[in-house]
Amino acid sequence: MMTPPAPTAPRVRPDPPPGALGLATATVDDHGVLTGWSEGARRLLGYRAEEVVGRPAAELRAEPTAGGSGAGPCLAHGPRWSGRIALCHRDGHSLEVELLAHRGPRDDGPAGWLLVSAAPREPREPVTPAEHAFAQCPCVLALFDTELRLARANADMQAATARTEEQMRGLRLTELVGHGESDRVERAMRQVLESGERLELETHLRGPGERHEHAWSVSLAPLANRAGGLRGVCFAARDTTSEQEARQRLQLLNEAGARLGSHLDLDRIAQELAAVAVPRLADFASVDLLTFLHEGDEPPEGPLREPVTLRRAAHRSVLDGAPEALTDVGDLATHPEHSPTAACLLEGRAARHQVTPSLLASWETKDPGRAARIRAHGVHSVIVTPMRARGVTLGTAFFARHRTPAPFTDDDTLLAEELTARAAVCVDNTRRYLRERRTAETLQRSLLPQRLPELTALEIASRYLPSGAWAGVGGDWFDAIQLSGARAAVVVGDVVGRGIQAAATMGRLRTAVRTLADIDLPPGELLTHLDDMVTRLYSDEKTERFWSFGATCLYVVYDPVSRRCSIAAAGHPAPLVISPEGTADVLGPPIGPPLGLGELPFEIMETELPEGSLLALYTNGLINGRDRENGDGLETLRDVLSRPAPSLDALCDDVLRVLPPAHTDDDIALLLARTRALRSDRVATWDVPAEAPAVTEARRSTTEQLIDWGLEETVFTTELIVSELVTNAIRYGRPPIRLRLIRDRDLICEVSDASSTAPHMRRARVFDEGGRGLMLVAQMATRWGTRQSTDGKTIWVEQDVSTGSEGSTSSEGSTS
Repeated sequence: MMTPPAPTAPRVRPDPPPGALGLATATVDDHGVLTGWSEGARRLLGYRAEEVVGRPAAELRAEPTAGGSGAGPCLAHGPRWSGRIALCHRDGHSLEVELLAHRGPRDDGPAGWLLVSAAPREPREPVTPAEHAFAQCPCVLALFDTELRLARANADMQAATARTEEQMRGLRLTELVGHGESDRVERAMRQVLESGERLELETHLRGPGERHEHAWSVSLAPLANRAGGLRGVCFAARDTTSEQEARQRLQLLNEAGARLGSHLDLDRIAQELAAVAVPRLADFASVDLLTFLHEGDEPPEGPLREPVTLRRAAHRSVLDGAPEALTDVGDLATHPEHSPTAACLLEGRAARHQVTPSLLASWETKDPGRAARIRAHGVHSVIVTPMRARGVTLGTAFFARHRTPAPFTDDDTLLAEELTARAAVCVDNTRRYLRERRTAETLQRSLLPQRLPELTALEIASRYLPSGAWAGVGGDWFDAIQLSGARAAVVVGDVVGRGIQAAATMGRLRTAVRTLADIDLPPGELLTHLDDMVTRLYSDEKTERFWSFGATCLYVVYDPVSRRCSIAAAGHPAPLVISPEGTADVLGPPIGPPLGLGELPFEIMETELPEGSLLALYTNGLINGRDRENGDGLETLRDVLSRPAPSLDALCDDVLRVLPPAHTDDDIALLLARTRALRSDRVATWDVPAEAPAVTEARRSTTEQLIDWGLEETVFTTELIVSELVTNAIRYGRPPIRLRLIRDRDLICEVSDASSTAPHMRRARVFDEGGRGLMLVAQMATRWGTRQSTDGKTIWVEQDVSTGSEGSTSSEGSTS
């Protein structure tokens, strides 16, 4: 018999209510000392609370425990224990009772154990069909009285708690389950009793002997007698663990689809796959891709061969720094023959492994480094899945568990395969997109000018900035063209649309502009011809989405002799002109419609620009942006261009450093041109009378001017050219006739008249007296041609005089 202890202030638990007099409860702390003793326990063993509280619970055992301390096997292992145990009554006899023990805090007391024992009762067999139905109902079903103590339990309830109905009768749910969620359910049961209304709730409870919680859908309903008085609560529960896990897998797949499909970057896709998988599926995940993806090559032909080399694209772990990873992100790793990763790639199907000692030993012989890392971190379950899409093998995904105690299941393998398959489609889409983008970029680079020409009229610098990866290759373009008479043309255009088609359309337009510029069309006429070409292009392609292939263009011609500038625009932003003093203004020609509409003619604006003026031509990607208010970009461009800069290239860099948005979704083309002027002593002009003797005078004036320029070696050739051109103008043209010589990098000879009839070369027969003049001119000249004007035509001829001559592009003032 236990010796009564010294008087203490016992913590006595409330007595059970009437109807639960057989219920005995006690609490024990972590040291095995009794901290609580109920009236039911006093009736069961005869001890009053003040006699046992504060004493070791082991002293109540009929048989001493090993070591003489503790409360026996119920406190040995795990959070729950139940079974029969022999206790010592106060009068000395042994009493065998059914005991249930729960680990955890109770009410507002400290952590410890709750011991519950109910007096045995005779089992009651179901005797009516209703009782049979209750006992065999295919869900957890129990009846609780108004004190929320169990009165009836069906077979599923008994299986869920691993106790018989007799062992549970008189116990509350918190005493049966001993889990924090049971308190919430009891409060809901109390609410049902108070309101008389049904209640539904979801909860998670762990059954006896189980390592994981189950999800339960609980229905609570009041029980009333015929008179309407409440007699208790009906408790019905259905295990929804599998359904909830299925919903969680579906939710994970939906989240993966949204995250994986939002990038066109191989590494970002791999990172998102690892982030989705950890920690909800695995404790560690890694994604390795075949090397051809990052190198931009085509997939290897034929089957893969061992060993397999992969590039680590991403990994993630529940541990800081991912210490499980043997390979750093971006590094290459070779997987030897018959290793899990190599076997997965060659076989083309996922593999799940439980890491047993024998399996780990076999891996150590093939890949000792990775096997050692698996052993060091206690990895017990792995899944390796191949990453394949549209028949192309792309890489593998590896999933491992070492902190989560449960091994991977078949459902986990299916989930890993589905996640990897979705990532594989995104990776393949990115691969295809990058291949098309590289093709378009290559085409675009080949169509844009590789090097801008050296021009007498203009000092030029340019920049081209492609759009971001999402937007794709656009159709922005620019060019600078040497025209006759030392003039120069600059052009900027924008083809709406993306990809190879936009780049190809841009190439067509640039070629057409160069062709039309070669025949020296005025800017308005050039855009009209270009508009006709675009209209035919759209008609030939029979496209219904016109605005997907629209185009704009700005064409500018500058004459360094007259310093006149002619401009025409087709739906394109007007250029900025910055004066030598630094003031910036929009050079505003009438903006015509975009190319391809064919609605209105394109008007020309002509103005005179001082030497040293700066023209800025650009596409709208430079000044527009989603994060910029309308007009802000243009004002910023004005400000940047007005600042001094050491060179045009430096000024281009300043513009691109300040103007473009952080993430541009449009191409940017920028062309800066600073005007130059030819000195007056480099140009000689004569009016020629429309009579035969004027030819001799024109030859004499030409000879004198060439000698004055130091070009004596060109006198004979130039005299022949002038003689032929002036003779043709007198014979076939109309006055006034004018001869002009320009000393540029080349020697330019021009003869103008008021006739619009253009000359042409013809093949003269052996005995013809004429017809050989233009053929001789063409053979002596570097190039020659005709340009039309509003008051006639001009025939021009260029000769190369660069050998032994001094530079001739500077003016009397500075041209910097």
